[in-house]
Parts: sequence; C-alpha cells; structure tokens
Amino acid sequence: MFINKVKEGNNIAGETIAILRKNMNISQRQLAEKMQLMGIDLDKNAIQRIEARKRFITDIELCVFAKVFKVSVDTLVKYEKSEP
Repeated sequence: MFINKVKEGNNIAGETIAILRKNMNISQRQLAEKMQLMGIDLDKNAIQRIEARKRFITDIELCVFAKVFKVSVDTLVKYEKSEP
C-alpha cells in the first residue's frame, strides 16, 4: 500500500473544493448528492475527508468536481504552498 509522506495531506484540491462548496452555499451532503447524480459514489464523510485533505482524489473524481463547480481542473489543483 502506498503511504504518502507529504506533510500537506493527501490531495491539493481539498481546500479549494471546500471554498467552492461554501461559495455555492451547499452542505457536504448536498455536494455528495450532486457527485452521485454524476455517477461518482461519494458520501458526506468522503467529502469531509477530501476537504480535510485526508483522502486521495481520483482523476475521475477531480474531473467531476470541476464540472459540478463549473471550473477547470487546473483551478482545483492550483498549488500554492502556505507558509507556516
């Protein structure tokens, strides 16, 4: 099993996904439902782990997140390391 040794977490899109979700004024459960309608089987807990950067995001999931939020995949993965 792959073990990620990066301190920043398991994905770089989680924070952006959380921001976009909040800007849409929808809950994590509602986002999970939107993803399910587009064929991606995620629940509220998976969304919570993604936003907390504790869960990997597959490339297919990333593409569907981009469609849900009407942004490019590049927007989701724009990586700017925060200074401590």
